[in-house]
Amino acid sequence: MMELNELSAISPIDGRYGEKTSSLREIFSEYGLIRYRTLVEIRWLMALSAHPQIPEAPKLSQDASDFLIQIATGFSLADAERIKAIEKRTNHDVKAVEYFLRERCAGQAELARVIEFLHFACTSEDINNLSHALMLHDAKKLHLVPLFIRLCQTMATLAESQAGQPMLSRTHGQTASPTTLGKEIGVFVYRLQRQIEQLTRQPVLGKFNGAVGNFNAHFAAYPDLDWNELSRSFVESLELSWNPHTTQIESHDYMAEYFHLLCRINTILIDFCRDTWGYISLGYFRQQPVAGEIGSSTMPHKVNPIDFENAEGNLGLANSILGHLAEKLPVSRWQRDLSDSTAIRSMGTAIAHCVLAGQSCLKGLGKIEVMPQRLEEDLDNAWEVLAEAVQTVMRRHGMGDAYETLKNLTRGHVISRESMQDFILSLDLPAAERDRLLQLHPRSYTGNAELQARRICANTAQLNDM
Repeated sequence: MMELNELSAISPIDGRYGEKTSSLREIFSEYGLIRYRTLVEIRWLMALSAHPQIPEAPKLSQDASDFLIQIATGFSLADAERIKAIEKRTNHDVKAVEYFLRERCAGQAELARVIEFLHFACTSEDINNLSHALMLHDAKKLHLVPLFIRLCQTMATLAESQAGQPMLSRTHGQTASPTTLGKEIGVFVYRLQRQIEQLTRQPVLGKFNGAVGNFNAHFAAYPDLDWNELSRSFVESLELSWNPHTTQIESHDYMAEYFHLLCRINTILIDFCRDTWGYISLGYFRQQPVAGEIGSSTMPHKVNPIDFENAEGNLGLANSILGHLAEKLPVSRWQRDLSDSTAIRSMGTAIAHCVLAGQSCLKGLGKIEVMPQRLEEDLDNAWEVLAEAVQTVMRRHGMGDAYETLKNLTRGHVISRESMQDFILSLDLPAAERDRLLQLHPRSYTGNAELQARRICANTAQLNDM
């Protein structure tokens, strides 16, 4: 059998892109899932022993608590391999974690006395749903939000530096009223910031209520204990939000919300990548060549916008998986089926594609240089865009058929500065208004685009508080 490494891996996440996604392995790998399961089992045993109404599981000493915590914090690849070995015998992955912990605790007299409270009243999904929630919590906190903030702030820095740089707009691919480069990038900053703020606030839910969500076994053992409150406090102690009403599984609605948020962020970034690709094609951006890089195997001159293309491809892959998970996971036959169990294992793949895309966007942004001369060249050859301004001023002063007059003048015709100004001089307008129109240039006809860009960029400072 071929040895598994980055050359032999089937998935490019662990193969070609392994170095770029390796930091996610601790969270989303099989090792990561087993590590989170172990943590949840340990924390549940400690919660039970700390409860005054469970005398059969007396409060643990500091030494015993430290011993358990060390198992979780020092969890190693060898520990995961031992659990997988037990699983071969049990044919049950969660039960294998319990048996592993029984092995580790058997030699500690104090823990041996409470060993029956490992996995007490739990269904496997109690452990799994919290493990998956912790994975998504940590991915959001440690990887996604910091990456998106960095990307947003990098875009904002570019937008602010180009806030006043005039640029020809293109609606339907045709010349349109000018804007500024900074404002157009600023729109993406504003869109992205809104979604980052929502992602930061997005709750990650967990349930801990037994086989079908009713605490059946719990009340059978301790009928007078407030299991609802213990469940809530336990879930919240893991920095998760409590879901009090479920079947055997946590309903996964929060996952759909989480994944749809990522889809929206990815869609905004796809839009940004395509626009940036287009601006590179127009020559508005120049890509700084990297020594040793080859753009084409046959055309030596080429510097391709591969970073934005790679980002777009990974964003599309991420959205395909995330979209499926958002639709699939909230659907379960009756109280439980296992179709979610296999699907949910791919959430790390989807998030890895998000991370790859964000990294590619950042790399691409770090290589582009604005070419003001090229931007202004297009504006100098687009005097027809002032038709909007002229006909609007004509309307203000009651001149009939203003739109139709300008349409006949400009549509399908090449308009020069001279022909536009000759037309303005022919208008029966107040002298001051005519002079104001004569002073207009496509470069100056940008409305409040610069102000908008600066306002957007000023508001991104609050991202530092997330």
